[in-house]
Amino acid sequence: MKKLLVTGASGFLGWNLCQQAQANWEVYGTYFTHEVKIPGATLYKTDLKDFAALAQLFKKIQPDAIIHTAAASKPNFCQTNPNESFAINVTAAVNIARLCGERNLPCAFTSTDLVFDGKHPFYKESDRICPINYYGEQKAIAEQKMSEIYPAIAICRMPLMFGAPSPLAASFLQGMISNLKAGKEINLFVDEFRTPASATAASQGLLLAVENQIQGILHLGGKERISRYDFGLLLADVLQLPTDLIKPGKQADVVVIAPRSSDTSLDSSKAFALGYQPLSLKEELVNLFK
Repeated sequence: MKKLLVTGASGFLGWNLCQQAQANWEVYGTYFTHEVKIPGATLYKTDLKDFAALAQLFKKIQPDAIIHTAAASKPNFCQTNPNESFAINVTAAVNIARLCGERNLPCAFTSTDLVFDGKHPFYKESDRICPINYYGEQKAIAEQKMSEIYPAIAICRMPLMFGAPSPLAASFLQGMISNLKAGKEINLFVDEFRTPASATAASQGLLLAVENQIQGILHLGGKERISRYDFGLLLADVLQLPTDLIKPGKQADVVVIAPRSSDTSLDSSKAFALGYQPLSLKEELVNLFK
């Protein structure tokens, strides 16, 4: 069985990906700050910003493919800690690209729909990027630098994702559910749209990218464009939680540290044609909670 190295195994996407990949891969993962154990996977504490340490790990594992999910992915954190987040989001990504390039390994990098400003959805792979916060900017820089170092890399732009939480990282679903179960009101934007995908579907898309050795940019959004508010209503409906606690709000009425794009919905028809097949949002939620 071939060996897959997943960076950021303690994070929400990395943790879910490690579960999904075990059907066809011998799975290895990295973590840095928080140790995590995943049955069936071998994990190593590694500083991805340290090229020599990362090179040593590559030499030890001898991976056949890499999926780089490790990131400082909270836009507000990136906005207030630009140097620290740059090291994680760009320096580490460049190190991965160099090592994969030296070994000619299939590699998928998880970028973001936030490389776009949200003014011209649905976004195709060929559309001009225009990030409006530091997180999107750092991912855009990483895309460019990684592609220059190793053109064979798959730059996978990820949408808003939801699913089962890792022991250390939840998706946005978990906070919504706990508030609704506690009888607390939640305020969700009616004017912010995305094309969400479950962590299960997103993981399948990333595995498809390395297994088919996709090169260049690939959008891995879901099949439905939906507002945060309508997603909340759908979640409440699936879990039979009170919808009257979900209140409509607007982006413009909320002061945020990192600027938010209004609609970064992705056109993922290229990935769909390659065999990426996320279910409907309702089906994904039903599967998650059954």
